[in-house]
Amino acid sequence: MDQLRESLLDTPVVEKEGYHYFVHPISDGVPMLEPGLLREVVIKIIRKADLEDVDKIVTPQAMGIHISTAVSLMTDIPLVVVRKREYGLAGEVSLSQVTGYSESEMYVNDVNLGDRVLVLDDVLSTGGTLSAITGALDEIGAEVVDVVAVIKKEGGENALEETPYEAKTLINIRMDGDEVVVVDENGDG
Repeated sequence: MDQLRESLLDTPVVEKEGYHYFVHPISDGVPMLEPGLLREVVIKIIRKADLEDVDKIVTPQAMGIHISTAVSLMTDIPLVVVRKREYGLAGEVSLSQVTGYSESEMYVNDVNLGDRVLVLDDVLSTGGTLSAITGALDEIGAEVVDVVAVIKKEGGENALEETPYEAKTLINIRMDGDEVVVVDENGDG
C-alpha cells in the first residue's frame, strides 16, 4: 500500500487569499503524522537520493526537519538545519527565501567549502526555498550532490528551474480547486 499517495488523496485543502493549500502531515505536521507514513517516505528518499559520499543533509526549517532527522538516523549522515533566525556564528551565510506566500531571511551554519551535501525538503511548489538554499551552498563552495523533495506541487513558476539543480521527488501533485490530483506516483514526471 502506498500510504503517501493515499494520504494526499485524503488530505484536507484550505483556501487562503486565493491560494489553495493542501494540509498534510509531511508538509504541515497536521493531521497527525503516523509512523508508517514517515517510515515509507524515509525509505523512498533513501532509495531515490544519491547518498554516495554525502557529508551532510541540509534542510530548511521547519517542515524539512522531521523528514531529514529520520533520514539522518537511518544513514548516519549529519544534519544541518537552515534556520530562520540569525545566530551570528563564524561562517554563517544568509539567504533570501521567496515562496508563493512569503519572503524571509534564512541562515546556513556548519556547511563548509568542499562539503558534499544532500538538500532535502518536504514540498517543492514555487522552488523559492530550494533555489535560495542551493544558491547559498554554491556561495559557500559546497557541492550539492542531490536535491530531493517529498512532494512536488505542479503549476506555476518554479525558481529551481533557473538554477543548475533539479529536484527528485517522490510524488507529484496538482491542485484542482479544492482537490489534490496525483500527477505522477513516482515523482518522475
